[in-house]
Amino acid sequence: MNALVALCHFCELHGPRTLFCTEALHPPSPSPTSQVGVPAPGDRDRDGDREGEGLTMRANSSATQTGEMCEGCRSLPASHPGFVSIDDETGIRFLSHQHPRQPQLFSVVRQACVRSLSCEVNSDVCPGREGPIFFGDEQHGFVFSHTFFIKDSLARGFQRWYSIVMVAMDRIYLINSWPFLLRHLKLTIQSLQSTALKVFESEQGVCPQRAVRMNSAFSPAVFPHQRSGNAARSLTSLTQHPNLWASLHSSFSWLLKACGSRLTEKLLEGAPTEDTLVLIERQTEQEEEMSCWEGAEGGSSKSRHQSVNELGHDFLCDDTKLEEIPGPKFRSLRHLRQVLGVADFRQLAWHVLMGNQVIWRGAHPGLIQSAFIVLKSLLPVGCVRSVPYSGQYEEAYKCNFLGLSPDVPIPAHVSSSEFSVLVDVSIERNCQISAVGDEDICSLYQFTISSANPQPTDRGPTLLNKLEVALSNENLSVDVVSHCLLCLKEEWMNKVKVLFKFSKVDGRGREDTQKVLALLGATGPGEEDNVRLLKFWMTGLSKTYKSHLMTAVRGGERSPSQ
Repeated sequence: MNALVALCHFCELHGPRTLFCTEALHPPSPSPTSQVGVPAPGDRDRDGDREGEGLTMRANSSATQTGEMCEGCRSLPASHPGFVSIDDETGIRFLSHQHPRQPQLFSVVRQACVRSLSCEVNSDVCPGREGPIFFGDEQHGFVFSHTFFIKDSLARGFQRWYSIVMVAMDRIYLINSWPFLLRHLKLTIQSLQSTALKVFESEQGVCPQRAVRMNSAFSPAVFPHQRSGNAARSLTSLTQHPNLWASLHSSFSWLLKACGSRLTEKLLEGAPTEDTLVLIERQTEQEEEMSCWEGAEGGSSKSRHQSVNELGHDFLCDDTKLEEIPGPKFRSLRHLRQVLGVADFRQLAWHVLMGNQVIWRGAHPGLIQSAFIVLKSLLPVGCVRSVPYSGQYEEAYKCNFLGLSPDVPIPAHVSSSEFSVLVDVSIERNCQISAVGDEDICSLYQFTISSANPQPTDRGPTLLNKLEVALSNENLSVDVVSHCLLCLKEEWMNKVKVLFKFSKVDGRGREDTQKVLALLGATGPGEEDNVRLLKFWMTGLSKTYKSHLMTAVRGGERSPSQ
């Protein structure tokens, strides 16, 4: 990530100052003319550059220290070579000193420092002047800044004002990294504040400054001298941390590396699919939730999966892959159809496509999880709400895929409902599970499917009928069937978008909607199931798509008057 992190301080005598800065230097591209054992001409220059890094940083730092500086404005002495860390995987070097190594970045960091500690920027955004803010432009870069106070027994108000800023030219990247940066910068800030608080309490215990200041309040000759003397306390003095700057170098270097590797760019052929948009939205929501609940105890999600954590089933999560699940498991939709039988598989797939709650109850969570992974491939990602394995029943509004331990009773209103299906998994023979392969699931387990709404085999949505044709064709491999399913899902997801735009956004009547359904090929045999499928899949549309559609419609409504 092309960014740098800096620690800034507001000096009572000299104003905003940059105390410490960490930047990443990417390795140059290898020269095509270089040979093994024979360094290219540019390699000697790069070696000399590595040897002279300390000199370069000292020169830049000395140039900025020609003006008046106090102890509070300075982190490392001018003779200090700075800190260097090298990432062995990428060859990126992380350099830290009081000011950036590259002179062109000095003004950028200086402006970010001034604005991060400016009352005009912080007063309207951060109540109390503490907290994160975002500002910047294309010319001077974009800044994520977190302001905070450090306790000081000799400062005015018994505290000094600092900020940590991350400067980057990529606005989108920086905004998407907001929850990550906020979570980890808070840890660094809390560490500094807690260390300084101990020093503050120790100094106050020896000589309480409040009483001293009250006694000297009416002595005009004392205050100017005291004010100028108190402005010269460094952060090292406030925290009594002997390796403060080395520790900050490690923290800032890790932050730059982790922030640069957590988000990756993917080449997409055409516009992103709805599944991609939903996954991005869910990742953002999870990061925001983690940031809000950092350090909090309890929580519904924790209690919900408590039985899973106690059992130690690490593979029970939504992003688990089939190959990560131990023991017997379902490998594909075709494998599941072979084990359950054609009629039972069709009934189960119908309930999945209609959005009904699918409950699997058994003693082997790995097998149940593999069934869920296979069945979830029938739906768009936005329509999936899963609880892989639980010790208690969860209502349908919380999940449409629910795994239960064998001793969990099913409530009467669920077992009698036509909007749910139950699959009981029992061991048919007494044998060792570890010695049973995927092909022997039929000989080991017995599957009993029950529902208050058994569907006849001669009806169903068009998508299911086409999928069954592909599954029954043994000449088609599993990968080909997967691609067929992907095409079918995209086809029907496009129909969902048309129906959503026509009925929800434009607000058309029932008669017009029926004409659109006929145009989309959703009428005729299985029309009722097709409409139910479209309405259920409509709930899986991404927030991004809905927001974009509503914005476009509002813009179209305003355009005639303009």
